[in-house]
Amino acid sequence: MRRPALGIIWLTVFLDLVGFGIVVPLVPLYGREWGAHGFVLGLIIASFSALQFLCAPLWGRWSDRVGRRPVLLISTAGAALSYVLFAWSSRVPDPVTALWLLAASRAFAGACGGNITVAQAYIADITPPEQRSRRMGLIGMAFGLGFIFGPVLGGVSLKWWGLSGPGWLAATLCSLNFLLALFILAESRRPGTAPVEVRPHWAQYLHTLRTPRVGLLVMVFFLATFAFSCFESTLPLVVSDNFALDLTHDGRAAATVVYLFAYCGILGALLQGTAVGRLVAWLGEVRLIVGSLICTGCSLAVLPFIRGEGLLSWPTLWGPHGGGWWALLAALGLLSLGSSLTRPPLFGLLSNLTRESERGATFGVAQSMGSLARILGPVFANTTLHYLPPLPYLVCAALLMGTAAVLGRRWHTAVPAEAPAGTG
Repeated sequence: MRRPALGIIWLTVFLDLVGFGIVVPLVPLYGREWGAHGFVLGLIIASFSALQFLCAPLWGRWSDRVGRRPVLLISTAGAALSYVLFAWSSRVPDPVTALWLLAASRAFAGACGGNITVAQAYIADITPPEQRSRRMGLIGMAFGLGFIFGPVLGGVSLKWWGLSGPGWLAATLCSLNFLLALFILAESRRPGTAPVEVRPHWAQYLHTLRTPRVGLLVMVFFLATFAFSCFESTLPLVVSDNFALDLTHDGRAAATVVYLFAYCGILGALLQGTAVGRLVAWLGEVRLIVGSLICTGCSLAVLPFIRGEGLLSWPTLWGPHGGGWWALLAALGLLSLGSSLTRPPLFGLLSNLTRESERGATFGVAQSMGSLARILGPVFANTTLHYLPPLPYLVCAALLMGTAAVLGRRWHTAVPAEAPAGTG
């Protein structure tokens, strides 16, 4: 394995997600500042995932043909440009023009969002099959840490440099990312790799989803991402209602939710960076995925029923009203355990089941299905939460439990894909 290349890829994903984390939490705030509410704001937020859903397979297929390095360079440069648009939108005096630029920046960022897909294919190219799940865990660790540091840097840059500061900071980080890849990163695809079979866009989806085991894993990833996006988009509302917190007018209450997300992110990053390899060696990829889905499902089933009072603090935790907060932290810890241990072995298996000449295309379809889940999940969760708060959590818990049962039952009866599996 080429360790310098692995380090640069890790840094590429980390910086990409830091830039993403800087900007994403501010999109709703900027949209409302310029008069966007409800449906329009939802469209602006969803535009990123919608364009990523359409374009991720294209980036993956293109990387199979021309190599991983040029696609990483182009998508990184595109991300930098999208953040320039984001910064520019904050300086435009006309609210309508500012909203159009904001929407264009998010849509363009989604269209250029090929870094994660191609980075995973790059890792698979340079890693022996038996180590791929562990290396995918390092990608997940970079992913999680980027989401932790990004919002913090976004808040600091907003305070120091005003509305345009976060956009320029994200653009600067992506430009640094581009330069590192340009001067240090080598191509990972070997000369003489089998030629890529060119398929129309939607035909690639059908080919991937119809491939035994590969299609099953892609659908598992879709459902796991759907459930997590439901949790992610509604946790502030559930905590606000169950712990009597005023998130709109009380800054300390809003900070509590930030701490909870940071807690989940740190736990997830640590698990993906340290535990995946040992757990795969012990259980195998499939059992680890099944166990992770069960853990996530159990945590979602209890989360909406945990209640308490007071702000999250050390005095509250050790006081007479700390039981609710301890229960919530335990449930979120279980959820972090489950959700962080799904993706690395799943993509490790996908890489082992897919020919090198189609690896980027397969990862692109999987990421595209994840983007679709991130569009549908928040819509479903926020709609059903309005009528019956526990419903989205219970539905997602049932989905994950059912998915675990189907995966465990069907895996060994499915016809193997063209490439041999790893340790599943």
